[in-house]
Amino acid sequence: MKRNRLLLPYTLWMTVFTLIPLGVVVFYAFTDSLTGAFTLENLSHLGTYLPIFLRSIFLSLASSAICLVIGYPVAYTIARATPSRQRLLSMLVMLPMCMSFLLRTLAWVAMLEDTGILNSWISALGLKPLPLIRNSGAVILGMVYNYLPYMITPLYTVMIKIDPRLIEAAQDLGCNQRQVFTRVVLPLSVPGIVSGLTMVFVPAVSTFYISQKLGSTGTTMIGDVIESQFKTAYNPNLGAALSLTMMVMIFLCIGFMNRFTGQDEEVMTP
Repeated sequence: MKRNRLLLPYTLWMTVFTLIPLGVVVFYAFTDSLTGAFTLENLSHLGTYLPIFLRSIFLSLASSAICLVIGYPVAYTIARATPSRQRLLSMLVMLPMCMSFLLRTLAWVAMLEDTGILNSWISALGLKPLPLIRNSGAVILGMVYNYLPYMITPLYTVMIKIDPRLIEAAQDLGCNQRQVFTRVVLPLSVPGIVSGLTMVFVPAVSTFYISQKLGSTGTTMIGDVIESQFKTAYNPNLGAALSLTMMVMIFLCIGFMNRFTGQDEEVMTP
């Protein structure tokens, strides 16, 4: 009974803020906007937005891959540092997150726009300004900048738990630095890689503000379409259907990624 009472706050929180909103989304997704009757018409429009879904997935996967390439050596460096330096470096990684997400994105707009800081420097050198904004590259840059800490943090959390005796044992057995990394560090850090990819991919695939400010009509993402259904077109039923589809897609991706994580995390702790 005591254990059940301890679970009560969590159960209430999940019911009020997760299950009920999810039920509302499902209700709107399968009802007509005028009559409120059950219908599958909202889901029948999903094929129209398939190219946008695919574009959103591609940009999100590209951003996740870049975050992994950048974040892995950063997390490894922090994990190998002394405890005092670890705290400092971790603080520097998380420091940008203390600033508003909107301000961080607008800062990149000021940097990349045609008359922005970077193009002003380029023009001062007598060169022609570059198209740095309103393209896929700018959207990916914005997502990488905003979500990179989501990759570094889980990687660092896993790497810090790797028993240094395993690395010493590999070196004693004749492994060089490359072999130690590929045979010991990399396999043991797979759970962190999967967690990082998931934590970056989920917010990236559903983002809308970054694509609006740094992209163009050619880089519209599914988050932009969902927002427009609620704010501009005012078709919340179609917006709910798109949201439900994206939610299912995210759950499938998370389930697929979790298949690559085993129960080997126990060997990482000393």
